[in-house]
Amino acid sequence: MKILIYGLGAIGSVYAGVLAGAGHQVWAWDVADVIEEIKNREVKITGILGSHTSCLEQIVSSVDQLDNREFDLIMISVKAYDTKIAAQNIKSLLSKNNYVILGQNGYGNYEAASEAIPKENLIVARIIFGAETLRPGQARVTVIADDVTIGNPDKLIDEQKLEELAAIISAAGVPTKTVPDIMKSLWGKILYNSVLNPLGAILEVNYGALAADPGICSIMEQLIDEIFAVLKAEGQEMDWRSAEDYKSYFHRKLMPSTGGHFPSMLYDIKNSRRTEIDALNGAVSYLGAKHHVATPANDMVIKLLKAKEQMALKLAER
Repeated sequence: MKILIYGLGAIGSVYAGVLAGAGHQVWAWDVADVIEEIKNREVKITGILGSHTSCLEQIVSSVDQLDNREFDLIMISVKAYDTKIAAQNIKSLLSKNNYVILGQNGYGNYEAASEAIPKENLIVARIIFGAETLRPGQARVTVIADDVTIGNPDKLIDEQKLEELAAIISAAGVPTKTVPDIMKSLWGKILYNSVLNPLGAILEVNYGALAADPGICSIMEQLIDEIFAVLKAEGQEMDWRSAEDYKSYFHRKLMPSTGGHFPSMLYDIKNSRRTEIDALNGAVSYLGAKHHVATPANDMVIKLLKAKEQMALKLAER
């Protein structure tokens, strides 16, 4: 396959590396500063998925520089707040026969991308493995909580085609499956990230340290209660019957397998970058206001995280 990875952060680098390593032709886009640090078009992956060093076909800072414009698959792997501009930038590469996978965190990426890309070209991915950027073009996979799931929220893409794409990605080394309700799957990740990511970033600790503190656990459980109340008002079904069912699953299954992971928001703050809080707890707060459901714990986490983010940005400007 001919594949374009739009964004060589941690997740984008992992997909570029494993897909190129599996014999696919892979191009990539990123900003000029990142490209300058990637030598010989090489992407290096280490960690749980194994070690790979793969050479990409081309890495560009503008789609106009691409030496190929016919792709079977395009993956957008930039931050959620850049989804809209990414979709605008790649829309000239689209045809009826190719697809765009949205591989980002949070709520609202499908809606933002569909302003420029037809919904029948869009595939939403719930990516629940953790990776960290060691340097541009180098990433380490630190934890895998479950298979990647893919689907189209409006069921506009043939199931057989989704199965074929899932099989191709799985064969490259990233276990992937289709699901009938991708938004249910995606909200499972948003829930998990909203509970752990900002608190880990604010306190600068891994997920296991959060779960080990009784006071923080009570805050996490309040976040869970609020999110379930919002989703009930939104009419969004989940894989758990109640917040209490999820809490049991969270402590019994999720935390033991991901306790050593540090949140991506912490790396964003340490590198003086914006976080994706608006697509996580921010989305919960937005939907809560829409349905008149109070979300005080999520609102407070947003304020604390944004204050920390702004302090880091101001320090970087000095």
